[in-house]
Amino acid sequence: MKVTFLGTGTSQGVPIIACDCEVCNSKDPRDRRLRSSVLIHYNDLQIIIDTGPDFRQQMLREKVTQLDAVVFTHEHKDHMAGFDDIRGFNWKDKKPMEVYGNQQVELALKRDFHYAFSEKKYPGVPSLNLHIIDNQTFEIQGTPIIPIEVMHYKLPVLGFRIGDFTYITDANFISEEEKEKIRGSKVLVLNALKKSEHISHFSLKEAMVLADELDVEKTYFTHISHHMGFHENVSEELPSHMELAYDELQIHID
Repeated sequence: MKVTFLGTGTSQGVPIIACDCEVCNSKDPRDRRLRSSVLIHYNDLQIIIDTGPDFRQQMLREKVTQLDAVVFTHEHKDHMAGFDDIRGFNWKDKKPMEVYGNQQVELALKRDFHYAFSEKKYPGVPSLNLHIIDNQTFEIQGTPIIPIEVMHYKLPVLGFRIGDFTYITDANFISEEEKEKIRGSKVLVLNALKKSEHISHFSLKEAMVLADELDVEKTYFTHISHHMGFHENVSEELPSHMELAYDELQIHID
């Protein structure tokens, strides 16, 4: 399995206008974080988790020419806003995109991209086959995907386990039952917004404690705000089995 971090950042805490803080002006490319998303290549399957506002830029940067499915964690705009640009893959492959999300995602897609669901579609609008998922294992082209329900304050959000890889973003609580789905993963990707506590996201310390509890081989932290600080400095504070992820990082899992 190959996993590419398309983005490791967040809209949380970032001003609308250009930010003039030291982190945002850093010359280290690891401090430049687009909205969080990963591209997973597993066997012959290539899927993306979430299509945030930077989706088009991420696809062009990585020169992605194959995309078999889109899987959504939840309906917030920083994870869905770029969905319209699946139309490029529709045009290339001459078929609808396979899309997976829960009922809240379905409602958000039909509200924000209503033209894709119209009976009389304008030529060129996004085309999709929408599959409604819940907290039960489902398959994409024969590959099992295990949803993991986590809490984003009061909002249920889905993480996913594919083989030995687990991806969780936008969480600040995971029940004991759902933790069992994560145990045994070789790689865990887990959100860590900043060093201080937050109402709906794990802090770095909280994420580190959870990763140690789950006893995974390697943990990468994502959904990082500029309040976390410089990548280089934070990395020096982490043990060898934990790392800050960064945009364009690629990892391979046997």
